[in-house]
Amino acid sequence: MKHFTSVADVPDVPTLIAAAAAAKANPYQDENLGRHKTLGLFFFNASLRTRLSTQKAAENLGMKVMVVNLNQEGWALEFQDGVVMDGNKPEHIREAAAVIGQYCDIIGVRSFPELKSREADYAETVLNGFRQWSGKPILSLESATRHPLQSLADALTIEELWKQHPDYGKRQPKVVLTWAPHPRALPQCVPNSFAEWMGHPSAGLDLTIVQPEGYELADEFSSGAKVSYDQDVALEGADFVYAKNWSSYHQYGQALKLDRDWMITTAKMSITNSGKLMHCLPTRRNVELADEVLDGSASVVIQQAGNRVPAAQAILKQLLLAR
Repeated sequence: MKHFTSVADVPDVPTLIAAAAAAKANPYQDENLGRHKTLGLFFFNASLRTRLSTQKAAENLGMKVMVVNLNQEGWALEFQDGVVMDGNKPEHIREAAAVIGQYCDIIGVRSFPELKSREADYAETVLNGFRQWSGKPILSLESATRHPLQSLADALTIEELWKQHPDYGKRQPKVVLTWAPHPRALPQCVPNSFAEWMGHPSAGLDLTIVQPEGYELADEFSSGAKVSYDQDVALEGADFVYAKNWSSYHQYGQALKLDRDWMITTAKMSITNSGKLMHCLPTRRNVELADEVLDGSASVVIQQAGNRVPAAQAILKQLLLAR
């Protein structure tokens, strides 16, 4: 694996999930693999779990880590070619990425979409700029369209919990990705990535995506799932419920309506098959998820967040081995 930007970069998804499980069971088994290697983490947007988990994973592998919040600590970068740089961006990605590549063995990049132009966001200008000009393996810490590190942790969480289920080996787990209300328009990154990973042929599960009219994801991400517009019907018999808000893809970046009836409550979870509640965090309490659910026994959001470390460690190990 030369880069990690989507599930398409992964040669064998089940093997990678197994590697994450192995890293969780013995986090220091490869503590010398990254000796004298440097991971650079470059953030264009805020981060809590991604930053801490990836840094912890790198340290478990013996790597040194450099972290830069580029919007506060670096020069504003120009990503377009052929422009006259007489504005407020003093450095071009060609030079910046090339220089960073001199200092780092692996480069992690986190950037969000602006939610103004679908074409601009889905072109992945920031991530692809680093990939093109750094000369080093690129690790997506979340991009304009995907969050593959989160999705690997999600896959590990589902596998761990499903192996404990009495129906394990008898049927596929039913997984529901449900839109949830939020006061702001949020990117499609997490739902895109979750749908892409859980809809992958190797995933071996029954995936349903449910959302209000107008919030459908792009076909390239949702093609492996059933699509529904009735949350109660979709939740019936679910083993896992992944709640997440996202803005409209077709009416790009818009929050069409708040629709608080889509908040996950105890009543909603009672429709499921004693389902487990997942969320990538952070979450707006009593907007996306009711307190009673988030703090209840069905919630696995903390386990899910904890799995960000072995997920990142499995990826970093593969990138190191491929160098």
